[in-house]
Amino acid sequence: METSTQKRILVTGAGGFIGHHLIRFLKEKGYWVRGVDIKYPEFSPKDEADEFLILDLRDFQNCLKATQGIDEVYTLAANMGGIGFITFHKADVMRDNVLINVNIAEASRQNKVKRVFYSSSACIYPIFKQESPEVLPLKESDAYPADPDNEYGWEKLFSERIYQNYHQDYGLEVRIARYHNIYGPEGVFEGGREKAPAAICRKVTQTQDGDEIQIWGDGKQTRSFCYIDDCLEGTYRLMESDYKEPLNIGSDRLITINELVDIVSKIAGKELKKVYQLDKPQGVRGRNADLTQLKKILNWESEISLEKGLEKTYKWISEELSK
Repeated sequence: METSTQKRILVTGAGGFIGHHLIRFLKEKGYWVRGVDIKYPEFSPKDEADEFLILDLRDFQNCLKATQGIDEVYTLAANMGGIGFITFHKADVMRDNVLINVNIAEASRQNKVKRVFYSSSACIYPIFKQESPEVLPLKESDAYPADPDNEYGWEKLFSERIYQNYHQDYGLEVRIARYHNIYGPEGVFEGGREKAPAAICRKVTQTQDGDEIQIWGDGKQTRSFCYIDDCLEGTYRLMESDYKEPLNIGSDRLITINELVDIVSKIAGKELKKVYQLDKPQGVRGRNADLTQLKKILNWESEISLEKGLEKTYKWISEELSK
């Protein structure tokens, strides 16, 4: 039987938030890991991978090079960001990400990769199921009839189908996770691509007790958030499983953005006055994850509380901003 030390794994998007955490996770399990991205990780050493290649995966020849001699691929490469970014960069996001996924699927087939993991998103779910803050948790079967609220979601749903058809037509083993708002340290927290937890941690860090804090929307929109360590564990368990359908990975604790701000403010020991920017993008009104399938298939669920995860994230962002 093949041992983990013999298995050669490719992580695409290895310069990004989840990707570089995943390299560390897989190395600790004893795998040989190649990282690929158009940039090196911003907040961690590039030599955590056994090999790190700077390649643009929109080019098919680069995907052939990336997957050469590889047993398993974790596909995390994507042009993406928070709601502000994906709202205003629709064509770039769709073009770049479809090219990456079509190329990786075909290169994996040609290079006889044994298994591919694809990181999809909760953004694939239809708008009409996310119009209230008190939203019902989204089941995997809710994806159709399709009506994602943004082009990033449409691209993710289309790419799910690319990989599923490569399985059906060519026998490529595929695992698909729909991530629900993954957050944690060592991720982008400024510049426009950051997501809500990182943006709020940054804003709270940059305030004094009693200051105002600006919030996009009215703060009543709801989400659930999953800490990076739980995301990695769920991803790995799914990749090792025999489950071939898309699976939610996230938390099912629904909170408002106002509550998210309150938690971070409490961690920081500050009382802040919320000021609402109603003209800013805020995405769907409510979104939560139904984790029934996750618990059933993987016999596991996320374990790290939002308070504990945000405490770690806030501490890291505060330290970065004080440098």
